[in-house]
Amino acid sequence: MTTSPESWSERLSALDAGFLDLEAPNAPMHVGSVSIFSGKVPSQREMADLIASRLDRVPRYAQKLASVPFGLGRPVWVDDPDFDLDRHVLATSLPRPGLPELRRFVADLFARPLDRDRPLWEYWLLGGLGRGRFAVVTKTHHCMIDGVSGVDLASTLMEIDRRARRTGPPVSLAPRPAPGAIERVKDALGDQLSRPFGLAFEAIRPDTLGRRALGEIAGGFGPLLGIGKLGPAPASSLNRTVGLSRRWEMVSLDLAEVKEVRGALGGTVNDVVLAVVAGGLRKLLLSRRETIGAPLRVLVPVSVRAPEERSALGNRVAALFCPLPVDEPDPLSRLRLVSAATKGLKESRQAVGAMALTRLGDFAPPTLAALATRLQAMAPWFNVVVTNVPGPQLPLYLLGRRLLACHPAVPLTVATTISVALLSYDGSIDLGLLGDGEQAADLAVLARAVRTSLAELVGLARATGGAGESRKSRDAREGGEAREAGDRSNSR
Repeated sequence: MTTSPESWSERLSALDAGFLDLEAPNAPMHVGSVSIFSGKVPSQREMADLIASRLDRVPRYAQKLASVPFGLGRPVWVDDPDFDLDRHVLATSLPRPGLPELRRFVADLFARPLDRDRPLWEYWLLGGLGRGRFAVVTKTHHCMIDGVSGVDLASTLMEIDRRARRTGPPVSLAPRPAPGAIERVKDALGDQLSRPFGLAFEAIRPDTLGRRALGEIAGGFGPLLGIGKLGPAPASSLNRTVGLSRRWEMVSLDLAEVKEVRGALGGTVNDVVLAVVAGGLRKLLLSRRETIGAPLRVLVPVSVRAPEERSALGNRVAALFCPLPVDEPDPLSRLRLVSAATKGLKESRQAVGAMALTRLGDFAPPTLAALATRLQAMAPWFNVVVTNVPGPQLPLYLLGRRLLACHPAVPLTVATTISVALLSYDGSIDLGLLGDGEQAADLAVLARAVRTSLAELVGLARATGGAGESRKSRDAREGGEAREAGDRSNSR
């Protein structure tokens, strides 16, 4: 929005502002990624020059937040007059080569919140990984991108041609003046008063955003009531108050094996992935000697971005709450239960209800919306987040260096101790597992258990017959393996 001919600002949506409201000292709300490349690590200057030449495609990365005094409106984006790429593009080398050092560095980095007085992103170049590889670690606040779709900085830097490594001249982005405090208050109050009338006016005109918003609200009331009936998530050790430290693990699965399971046993790729995660979490909980008496509830973000919004930053996601059958010991039964659950979610139109709730947030007073967001985080409606993003199935290059793997990260809330993010890329599904430093000290157990869970399904898919293992013996074997895994993790 343009507030005057001399100044410029753009207000955050209710959903984007909600991620700011969710943030706490022990729960920074940035999404991120750990990308592994082959080749010599670029210099900080090379990386900064490349970003400078592409910054016009994502000008949000040169903007910062400005609050509205007394919380009378949602914050706005303004151009940062002191923007300096050298504060955001950073380089270091790991003290010793190897993945353990990388995991420790990433865990410490993801534990630290971004500085709200600057544009909300960081890029780290990490040398010292060994074996002719280096890493790029990114942090971007969730209020800027949704992690499910849309254009972010990384997508503007990658190429599909190894030879396409030219860096153009730096883009000049002259900062526009920001509105002053009084102007921000006047504009926020005016926006709150005019928004309902503007929506009503647009609703009578075809093919407008206003009509679409009104349709989402009206069509979502029924599904929204269904969401309200779910109540808080089942009790689990996955839901504890998180601390200030983090754990980080990375897993890569063979996409061809996932598709093999889908072809032989049914379901979709996403169903197989959720079943694999369910099996991994089951083994983790058993290693904690936890009684598993019911399914968990997983939050699955889904994109609701319209085609004309694909180039826009910000969040256009809705939440699906899916039962995760960690209480089922049989891998095939878990997959079938997941497939039935996801099919039921589509029929329930739960995403429509979630989007209606988001739209209603645009009309709620900012202080009330912030309070509701924080209260929901304290009494979570889900046990764990699992986000699965389809990526390109061909090699990508950064300054001529090939991307080998990209492990995404989604944040923890104040009461969720583990998050699971997946990205499919060039024949693999790369997982990023983020956990609380104390409550998820055994995160490595989950990393191993996810691999085992897929192997179990692949074995079933390839089986040609023969008597299956009895439920009793399977329970005993699985519990023993999980306890052994837990003991190994605790001994490190």
